[in-house]
Amino acid sequence: MLFALGTAGAAQAACFADYKAKRDDPLKLHYGVAEVSDAACSKQGAAKVLAPRLAGDGWVLLNVLSVFGPDKLDEVKSSAGDYFLRY
Repeated sequence: MLFALGTAGAAQAACFADYKAKRDDPLKLHYGVAEVSDAACSKQGAAKVLAPRLAGDGWVLLNVLSVFGPDKLDEVKSSAGDYFLRY
C-alpha cells in the first residue's frame, strides 16, 4: 500500500524546463519556461517534447538550460515574461 501511495505522489510531481529559442527573418530570440511530463523530466527529454511545440509557432529550440520542480518557478517567471508556461 505504501508503494502505491508513493508512486501516485511521484506521478503528480510537476516538472518544468527553461529553454532558449529563436525565430529567423527577422531574427528573434526568447527565453521561456514550459511544463513537461515526468517522463520528459531531463534536458534531453524536455528538448524532444519542446521542439515540436515551439516549431508549431515558427520557433526553433536552441537548448534546454535546466529542468526543475515548482519551487523555482517564482525565480524564473519574470525572466520568461510572455513565454512563461506558454509552450
